[in-house]
Amino acid sequence: MDRARPVPYVPPPVAAAYDYCESVTGQQARNFAYGIRLLPSGKRRAMSALYAFSRRVDDIGDGPLPRSVKVARLEETRELLGRIRDGGIEQDDTDPVAVALADAARRYPVPMDGLDELIDGVLLDVHGTAYGSWEELEVYCRCVAGAIGRLSLGVFGTLPGVSDTDRASEYADTLGLALQLTNILRDLREDAEHGRTYLPAEDLEKFGCSADFRNGQAQPGSDFRGLMHHEVQRARALFARGYRLLPLLDRRSGACVAAMAGIYQRLLERIAADPYAVLSERVSLPNRQKAYVAVRGLTGIDARFAARRSTRT
Repeated sequence: MDRARPVPYVPPPVAAAYDYCESVTGQQARNFAYGIRLLPSGKRRAMSALYAFSRRVDDIGDGPLPRSVKVARLEETRELLGRIRDGGIEQDDTDPVAVALADAARRYPVPMDGLDELIDGVLLDVHGTAYGSWEELEVYCRCVAGAIGRLSLGVFGTLPGVSDTDRASEYADTLGLALQLTNILRDLREDAEHGRTYLPAEDLEKFGCSADFRNGQAQPGSDFRGLMHHEVQRARALFARGYRLLPLLDRRSGACVAAMAGIYQRLLERIAADPYAVLSERVSLPNRQKAYVAVRGLTGIDARFAARRSTRT
């Protein structure tokens, strides 16, 4: 419970819809669920509704359906989003995700257009889009992850009276890019097995790598370690800039962001220490390390560090 203010009344049908979304989040997104548990109940529920809707979009894109069916279902989901945005979802609607998200949008200034961007990004996946440069990949990452950062900021809000709040959306977007690039590096082999290539073609060419990592080995003669170091450095720079968001948030929202981002940053450092691991296993963190990251977030250590670093730069 949020001790700072009374929890607003939630009608039973809406509460049931939120419970469904929280169940989906707990089952499907362990890192995300680990972070949002640090939030007050109202914000936690709103974040679970955002996740459940986003997960639906992702599942359509990742599923086994023919491309034409995926495109049709994504457009149907976009139409549902339009009904949510226009206030066309009643509390007794049979779609619990729509009910919960509609309620969250009424309670928080969530920029719902970000979910349109997510659908746009998943459509790029459905059509098998490849990326020649980082600038092209950055557009995709902003759709599928930067937009989620901006949506989340709508739930978190910013502290009154602090400077730099006009750039909060930019920092949230950048932190989303950092998380997505880390995901791309971690899932390199898995994505290749599904016929997907995300790393920019110009980077692959520079380090003599092909786009095929399905066999769990780097191509003979390639500089795979150099490629991974290059991408890790890019992700580190994105994290450094994105962390400027933390001092702009209240303690529990900042703890949530610090936990989620901290988990992914530590995944990134594991990849940096052993780049070849992504070709043989799914790099992850043990629960004890996740707990440590959460404690750091709650104590405000990461926020204070980000504030000092921002002041220096």
